[in-house]
Amino acid sequence: MSRDDHRHRHRERIAEVRAGLRAEDVAYPIRIRETEVIRTAAVGSGLLRVTLGGPGTRGFESHAPDEHVKLFFPDENGALRLPEPDGLMLRWAGTAAATRQYTVREYRPDTGEIDIDIALHEGGLASDWAGTVEPGAVMPVAGPPGGLIVPHTYDRYLLAADLTALPALARWLEELPRHARGWAFAEVADAGEEIELAAPDGFEVHWLHRGGGPAGTGDALAKAVTAVDVPADARLYVWAAGEAGQLKPIRRWVRDELRLARADHDITGYWKCGVSNFDDDDHAH
Repeated sequence: MSRDDHRHRHRERIAEVRAGLRAEDVAYPIRIRETEVIRTAAVGSGLLRVTLGGPGTRGFESHAPDEHVKLFFPDENGALRLPEPDGLMLRWAGTAAATRQYTVREYRPDTGEIDIDIALHEGGLASDWAGTVEPGAVMPVAGPPGGLIVPHTYDRYLLAADLTALPALARWLEELPRHARGWAFAEVADAGEEIELAAPDGFEVHWLHRGGGPAGTGDALAKAVTAVDVPADARLYVWAAGEAGQLKPIRRWVRDELRLARADHDITGYWKCGVSNFDDDDHAH
């Protein structure tokens, strides 16, 4: 099957899942793309947007709010290790490459531009790169490998994120139908890290300020989420992402109190305090 045939088939499947009742992972063909940095721009005080473009973005696929791509960086010896194409997938051989995974904040097919919003933190591989990179720099990109497609047929959506998952939350709110209803919670350090969110009118959006505490600490996000009074007869979908430890109370609440079916929630640790390049179910930010 050609790449174009596969694209047509998975786009049909995405439309079916969107109109159905259960979330489902849908895979896209994966390839390595050589992109170049077009520009960088601050998004609030906590995120730096890197816009990638160039001929290598042609045919890029982007369909789910929290799907991710891998960015490739030289190792400590300056070598850039890339996987090899293997049909519709990639084959990883030898020493693992120096990579980081990031949400696709937006892809614009008309210009071929891909926006990646990187949470700024001292000593981070991608954060340090984004803070100094100049337009024209080359960045190899792999993926997305697919995305979790969530139906647009739920009665309510409950979304929660810290700064690292804020790009995905923003995309969630943009891409939901304008008649969608629910709640969105975003934990940030202060008002400076807040960003504009294009939420449907039926959404309550709550910004939670962490204050002086370091990222990944405190229970403000979990307390706010688990205090939501969900109507008993409402079909609910829960999406939460951020520091792995902070999400544990939300996981328990979804499992023990809400008793949601596995297909009705997606709770993913994007990072973990003290762990470099943390990987929770192939998600990391």
